[in-house]
Amino acid sequence: MIDCHVHVWDPAQGFPWIRPGTPLHRAYTEGDLEASGAGLGLAGAILVEASRGDAGETQALRQLRIQRPDLIAGYVGNLHVHGDSGPGAFRALLGEFGDTRPNAMRIGGRDWAATPVSARDLVPVLAETGLALELNLYQRALRTAVEVAERHPDLSVVVDHLGNPPRLGTGEPREWCADLERAAEAGNVVVKISGLLTQQHGVPGRQLARLVGHVVDTIGPERCLLASDWPVCLTRGTRADSLAASRTGLGHLTPAQTRHLAQDTARRVYRLRG
Repeated sequence: MIDCHVHVWDPAQGFPWIRPGTPLHRAYTEGDLEASGAGLGLAGAILVEASRGDAGETQALRQLRIQRPDLIAGYVGNLHVHGDSGPGAFRALLGEFGDTRPNAMRIGGRDWAATPVSARDLVPVLAETGLALELNLYQRALRTAVEVAERHPDLSVVVDHLGNPPRLGTGEPREWCADLERAAEAGNVVVKISGLLTQQHGVPGRQLARLVGHVVDTIGPERCLLASDWPVCLTRGTRADSLAASRTGLGHLTPAQTRHLAQDTARRVYRLRG
């Protein structure tokens, strides 16, 4: 299996969102990442930016990918920090990176309107160069993914954390379900099954199983990714616990469908080598 969402960071280098005094306010290195995956049968991981706040994070992720190909199958950079330089400079940077360029770039915020215009202006470059776009939006993520996917039919649009649905304990996520149905009709939208351990903490396992099963049955296993969101998940459980939550409710899938979820979809969407 490829774990499609992990981070490394050192708060001493930035990452202002990590609050001092919390379990996450410490350095998490590639060594910690390797130790967390022991015995899990992983074929690699996708290293995702963690909002350090500068373009140097892209270079740092790239270096880790080069140094540890046994551990890191690919990486996702932060689109925000490259926006000010403009599309031309961003295109040139990707050309300079060559085969070591990111596999995707991520944009985030409250909603699409709250993301920087300069970052949005780089999306056409992703479409023309074959990089995926990841969305980490807290409102209307699935709906936005459909809109972006329709404007850029050659672009893979990955929605982080199931599109951040509301916690199931607060009621039925009707709007999110309707947006998921729309996303199913857009062939280039991909949903990442992640963040369950934290976002749905305390929700009974039966409800989690129904949620995950509904996502996979609606959009298809060939358009879903599995991920732990390590080390963010550590506030509620281990990396193994988080991956188990992402896989709940999938016992009805065929071996071929399970293979898509485990690694085939990741290899296609992120254009992984090897």
